[in-house]
Amino acid sequence: MSLQVNSFSDFKQIIENDQLDAYVMQLLDSYEKLGPLPGILLPLLEALLPFLPLIVFVLANSMAYGLFEGFLYSWLGSVLGAIIVFFIIRRLGETKFFRFIRNHKQVQKVTFWFEKHGFGPLFILLCFPFSPSAIINTVAALSRIKFQQFILAVVLGKAVMIFTIAYVGASIKSFATQPVKSIVVGICILLFWMVGKIIEKRLQQKSNNANEN
Repeated sequence: MSLQVNSFSDFKQIIENDQLDAYVMQLLDSYEKLGPLPGILLPLLEALLPFLPLIVFVLANSMAYGLFEGFLYSWLGSVLGAIIVFFIIRRLGETKFFRFIRNHKQVQKVTFWFEKHGFGPLFILLCFPFSPSAIINTVAALSRIKFQQFILAVVLGKAVMIFTIAYVGASIKSFATQPVKSIVVGICILLFWMVGKIIEKRLQQKSNNANEN
């Protein structure tokens, strides 16, 4: 069945009827001739409009483009979206609204935690598919965490998260029935964490050397 969207009410009807997954697949199939553009734009839009289903986009990309290309396009879109959100919030951080959010006690605790630990917590949070990435991006931008640390955590954390979704596929049960998948995902998380910590340490050393000079 072809789903037609000619107005906002049509799109709302699709969401209410729980047909968004089918509509996304229909879009990817229809716009396949546009190459990687839809596969990159949909995850990018999810970063700006967090109510959109990133997991659906990643699975759809994997099915439409194959595991490697689907992962690559989803990762590129998601990383670019996170960077855009970070820049927007950093730019608007001194407005009255965001100062109010930053001064909230709970937000201050989280931002202090990010500032103190840097790459590690961000990376771990961004590895998991069900983490609220929009909130994580916003809080990170409101904190004083360095842009290089944020980029490092997003690039590596999103890689693990999106690879997990694409690799595991639509069935979460495969984690139990196919333990090899769990092992592969666990190894990826460990390797990316180690790489990230090494890069972060080198960046910190360069920063300290520059300050000494």
